[in-house]
Amino acid sequence: MYIENFQRIEKKYLLTKSEYEKVISDLSEFIKPDIYPDSKICNIYFDTDNDTVIINSLEHPKYKEKVRLRSYIIPNMDSTVFLEIKKKCSETVGKRRIALKLNDFYRYMKGDRNLDVNKQILNEIDYAITSKKLKPKIFLAYDRKSYISNEEDIRITFDSKIRSRREDLCLEMGDSGKLYFNEEMYIMEIKTLNNYPLWLTRILSKNNIYPTSFSKYGKIFTNERIEEEKVYV
Repeated sequence: MYIENFQRIEKKYLLTKSEYEKVISDLSEFIKPDIYPDSKICNIYFDTDNDTVIINSLEHPKYKEKVRLRSYIIPNMDSTVFLEIKKKCSETVGKRRIALKLNDFYRYMKGDRNLDVNKQILNEIDYAITSKKLKPKIFLAYDRKSYISNEEDIRITFDSKIRSRREDLCLEMGDSGKLYFNEEMYIMEIKTLNNYPLWLTRILSKNNIYPTSFSKYGKIFTNERIEEEKVYV
């Protein structure tokens, strides 16, 4: 059973390989692997022809939202994927999503709204897509290691090998793409409903790990713009 609607506080941290190894070692006493500890997350992000969604996001407004299609494997047409709208206000993130077969997603994109899903959430996503004239714009994938705390309601994930492509915007086409980092880096995300417990604060402080603003889509888009400018110089 998947969760259709949830809200939590999310913070991101950028770690080198050595920092990751130290942090995961210190955390080992307090966390355990999630039910799906290793996953290959594949996303299709929606945007306008003029990239207004990501451009607005990079201006760091208090409120922003994105629409994406996500899978936790390289799917086939009968695999379950998630069409979701992600809303962020300050550090609080909310998600509304529906689970459907990849084949049904393609039916939806062709105008078929007769899907066996939560109609209210489908209508919200559909309104966001149609009102802003959104369409698939970028494929983005990464490898994720997921952990949960032993007691508190805390989830910690580590994403690596961030890669993207602008062609073949289909999840079933595999997870190949251009790597964002030249070296081995990790994006740690801490997701919780409450304040950090003392043990977590101490581990972050001990390793001099501080939160950062890091949007995978945003960073890739910015890099693409920089590369385009170099071409015309």
